[in-house]
Amino acid sequence: MDKHYLTPLFSPQSIVVFAGQADDPDRLTSRARVLHQALRAQKYTGTLQFLDIHTTGTLADLAQTGADLAIIALPPQEVAAALEIAGRLTCRSALVITSGINADGAAELKRIARREGIFLLGPNGLGLQRPHLQLNASAAGPMAKPGSLALVSQSGALTASILDWASKNGVGFSSVVSLGPNTSVDIAQVLDFLANDRQTQSIVIYLEGISSARRFMSALRSAANAKPVVVLKAGRRPAGNEAAQTHSGAIVGSDDVFDAALRRAGAVRVRSFVELFSAAKCLASRYRPVGNRLAIVTNGGGPGVLAADWVNEIHLQLGKLSPESSSALKPLLPELASLCDLIDLSEEATPAHYKAAIEAAGNDRQIDGVLAIFSPKEGVDASEVARALADVKRSMGKPLLSCWMGDASVVIGREILNEAAIPTFRTPEAAVGAFGNIASFYQNQQLLQQTPPPLSTLAKPDIEGARLIIEHVLAERRKVLTEMESKTLLSAFHIPVTQTILARSATEAMMIATQLGFPVALKIDSPDISHKSDVEGVALNILNATGVRDTFTEMMQTVSRLKPNARINGVTVQTMARAKRGREVCVGLVTDDPFGPVIAFGAGGTMIELIDDRAMELPPLNQFLARHLISRSRVAETLGAWRGASPADMNALEQILLRVSEMVCELPQLREMDINPIIVDESGAVAVDARIVIDNAPQAINGRANPYNHLSILPYPARYEQVWPLRGGGEYIVRPIHPDDAQMLQEMMSHLSQESRYFRFISSIVELPPSMLARFTLIDYDREMALVAVFKERRPGANGEALETERIVGVSRYVTNPDQSSCEFALVVADDFSGKGLGSRLMLSIMDVAREKGLSEIEGLVLAQNPGMLKLMKGLGYTIKPFAEDPDFKLVTHTL
Repeated sequence: MDKHYLTPLFSPQSIVVFAGQADDPDRLTSRARVLHQALRAQKYTGTLQFLDIHTTGTLADLAQTGADLAIIALPPQEVAAALEIAGRLTCRSALVITSGINADGAAELKRIARREGIFLLGPNGLGLQRPHLQLNASAAGPMAKPGSLALVSQSGALTASILDWASKNGVGFSSVVSLGPNTSVDIAQVLDFLANDRQTQSIVIYLEGISSARRFMSALRSAANAKPVVVLKAGRRPAGNEAAQTHSGAIVGSDDVFDAALRRAGAVRVRSFVELFSAAKCLASRYRPVGNRLAIVTNGGGPGVLAADWVNEIHLQLGKLSPESSSALKPLLPELASLCDLIDLSEEATPAHYKAAIEAAGNDRQIDGVLAIFSPKEGVDASEVARALADVKRSMGKPLLSCWMGDASVVIGREILNEAAIPTFRTPEAAVGAFGNIASFYQNQQLLQQTPPPLSTLAKPDIEGARLIIEHVLAERRKVLTEMESKTLLSAFHIPVTQTILARSATEAMMIATQLGFPVALKIDSPDISHKSDVEGVALNILNATGVRDTFTEMMQTVSRLKPNARINGVTVQTMARAKRGREVCVGLVTDDPFGPVIAFGAGGTMIELIDDRAMELPPLNQFLARHLISRSRVAETLGAWRGASPADMNALEQILLRVSEMVCELPQLREMDINPIIVDESGAVAVDARIVIDNAPQAINGRANPYNHLSILPYPARYEQVWPLRGGGEYIVRPIHPDDAQMLQEMMSHLSQESRYFRFISSIVELPPSMLARFTLIDYDREMALVAVFKERRPGANGEALETERIVGVSRYVTNPDQSSCEFALVVADDFSGKGLGSRLMLSIMDVAREKGLSEIEGLVLAQNPGMLKLMKGLGYTIKPFAEDPDFKLVTHTL
């Protein structure tokens, strides 16, 4: 069970091939001919047999041993029969590279594969390559050079183009996977395998579409947590949504949502396939987390200025030496060198000058990365300068990139840089862009680490009251809430709104306005009018009762004329927001296909579409994510002290975003929302207008009744937190794990006895490597769960006072199996807490979670020489039996 379930597909030890007879080329499909050539072009390390589906004499013999992988490249009408035979041969996986199979044919292949228990990749893709296995099971051309980069592509044509480009640029691969549009093993499952593949250090993806946002985000987050992932996506500018009923829905395209999803997953998006590999090359260096301050070391002012301009263009910062670093470096450089902004070494720069400047920048805390630019100069050897960079690189912890400009005179220098694993580029802009990808990667990794709960720590909202309002509107067969209903919904979640009362006559409007106090605003109230200003349905700053009466009458007449079929409830009267220097912002919600609800923030007011200022984030949010969302908008620049106005209350804005996140999590009926404008100043924020669109809640995924099935990223499941008494006195908390537990988990691991470590990991591992630690603490709560037992203890502090510290003393976890109906568990308890009931409690708790998820069975492997664990399993009612694949283990199972 330690091998990934897709190992038979991607690392097969035995293969059978259904591709016709190589000695009868006239009857082979074009892909079959290419496949025959590819498989015979190198020595595959495993067992390889070619079969004809019309000859069954060898099937009985083969069926005795089976095969890991069946490769099928037959005409479309023969593929199903070949897959049936693969099932009879007990093949565990199948690769179909036949093209021209329609959706119905692909669905039939999926049914056969599901019935036979086969993992099916294809049809209509180009296949796969695993260079380190000498396996070219593809129609994509010659075998790629071995390397540590994995390529996953949804375009066969682009796969072949990328491989051709890579062969001429020295780029090697651990895996190349070409996915067809109807494959059963989808991109999410491929990513899940690559995240655990030791041969793969970074992953590049060409993406055209996804079938399941939840599965894609789960796999992408897991992969990006383990290794760098770079994505190139087609279709950046889809047609707009003309049917959108709110401002947010009208101006947000799905590509913006995809950007937000990638950021939250910790991946990096690029715009061209050349940039795809430069980003992967930089990120594979696994530099420590950095900021966005790039220092530029150059021997020519022009190239340095071009680089600095591009730093500004892509919103990085120019890294500048501190005064102390400048003072220490200046005597070591030529007299004409300048250290003001750029580190311009002048035309007299030698290799020693480059080395001194890069070392100074590398040691300066104000700088996050260094770009060295070399322009050919008479009397200066480009290769010697490159060797100086290679020397510095060995002791430098920050990203070091290079730009060797020119052609023939710098070729050897570029080769030296490549051998030293220093990314090198031909233009300053390309080099700066590559550093931008590094900065984006580590910034997105911060977003990946956030695991907010569905409800914030603010006062609990009136969720039931909000649901009653939505049920009432849906019962009336309406989908658009009136302003009054929308504001009531916001108030249920404690979002400040202007006091608003509905008037049905001019006299009633006068009385309400007098009670509220002038000035007031009047707005038409109609479920059929999305944008009130477009029909002259908004009047502001009305100062007296006469003005209210006349405005009411005129507004009703105008709106009735412009919208004769609109249902009009009346006119709302509300107090004017009195902020003299308030800024107008908008918080919105859009529902994307396939990512679901997305929260938007930006400039508000009546010119919202023209300004087109929108930053996006997938829910749920916490304060870190809310603050990051605000900072990405253009309107953020006006929220500080601005033209005599005091800084806006950022805490109030963040709280509104957290409240909207709560609404999105708890009310799956929400489809679109505009809270526009929100007036914010130094004293707080208030929602002046709001419009909400709803619909019936989406159906449960896989039939599971999870209240957050409408979200692409599941919130932290705080509902599983429980406090339990400890046998012998005291108590402990059982709760789901989160990324902040990494250090405590490592400490628990380091204190385990050698025997306990061996029982859990089947090795003498002393501490968890960073990749495994990240994998264990940042999990997808939909397909897996890890519960930790946390014990609080008091320890003496440095000054003698008692300090309360937390300690993880036990962990239970399960991972859902590919059949989606069973799961595999693991358990470990600290040695000094053994025998206190933690193991039983952690197992019962993890079983409860699995049962709630709709899983039917839980299973695990226990070493036969681990009597304590076997006794615990027997006491919990597990069935214990031998494990057929390894006599050193027992298979323990329990029906949920």
